[in-house]
Amino acid sequence: MFDPRPAQRINTFISGMAARFRNARSLSGQVFPCSEGHLCDVCANHKQRTEECKERGKTPEKTRACVEHLIQERLLKIEQLKQSVKLSKQDAGTATTAIAENCSSLINSVQKSLDHFKDVIEQKQKETEKQAEGFIKQLEEEISELMAERSEMMQPAQTKEHSYLLQNTQPMKDWTRVTVQSSCDVTVRTAAAKLERISKEMKELSSRVELEKVRLYGVDVTLDPNTANPYLVLSDDGKRVSCGDAEQVLPDRPERLSSFGVLGRQSFSSGRFYYEVKVKGKTKWDLGVVRESVNRKGENTICPENGYWVVWLRNGHYRALTSPSEPLSLMSKPQKVGVFVDYEEGLVSFYDAEAAHLLFSFTACDFSEKLHPYFSPCPSDDGQNSAPLIISSISQTLD
Repeated sequence: MFDPRPAQRINTFISGMAARFRNARSLSGQVFPCSEGHLCDVCANHKQRTEECKERGKTPEKTRACVEHLIQERLLKIEQLKQSVKLSKQDAGTATTAIAENCSSLINSVQKSLDHFKDVIEQKQKETEKQAEGFIKQLEEEISELMAERSEMMQPAQTKEHSYLLQNTQPMKDWTRVTVQSSCDVTVRTAAAKLERISKEMKELSSRVELEKVRLYGVDVTLDPNTANPYLVLSDDGKRVSCGDAEQVLPDRPERLSSFGVLGRQSFSSGRFYYEVKVKGKTKWDLGVVRESVNRKGENTICPENGYWVVWLRNGHYRALTSPSEPLSLMSKPQKVGVFVDYEEGLVSFYDAEAAHLLFSFTACDFSEKLHPYFSPCPSDDGQNSAPLIISSISQTLD
């Protein structure tokens, strides 16, 4: 019905160029990149420089080396893109498998519950029928006795004897309060409670599926020390930040924040991205994204109008810093917070990354420039808030 899948062919041009470049690099020991302020014509054009190359007297060999350098950069970028696609495919496959397993488990649970209730209802119906049959049999026996007595009473000669029998007859059962209840009364109530639990499980699964979808856009975020407030202490790997006891002596860079915050080194001006931050043990924190042009000096009101899309915790109270800020009623205290941004949709969403609950979403955001992840561990409060914020790796699996 369908055409056979064509055999994949190797791009001999790219593979040949890569092989030649590797050979050239192994023979020469190094490639002469444009460095030390010298730009060849190719590199100048590549970077769209307006000034001409200062070293017009470069040898052809060095110019060729710059070309080879540009080729290498592009070949490496191709490999990076291929690897990214491969990893994304693996993550998508893992997430799909996990979601399918959870859905299958839920479907099996529903089917087992349905089969169980069908069996219970059938058993209850049999018991009800059996009880009713017993009552009917007793009633028929009593009717037979009464009809016999009535017949005997029709005979005048035995009136005295009948009067004696009636006086000594055992009293009959009072049937006025005897009923047969529906076999489904209790079962239906039990089933309704079970279905309510299943409905809750389905909502939780839906939340987990939604979180797995945004996790597919996970990015590697590191902290930018050049933007960190002097009181903040960053780890060497740029993955954790806490507030120190004393102000550090650091260069007063224009990009450095005067508030207790630090930005992510990475910036984003399109697409979607997601990252997670451990907040366990903290009593105060701020998390979100900011515009690159945000005012980094002096006092700032944290709100979207000033280029901040942030959620914070203050001593057990969570708020979305809208204008005015909005309190958040959370089902549980998040230990890890996920931040998702859809640049084109103007969306910033915050998740409880462990419970898979949506905490809050900023919608209809007006993004017109680069965005940076924003982190504030807040002051340590004499050790009560000394725990660090930790950027964690993202696993695309349902818990």
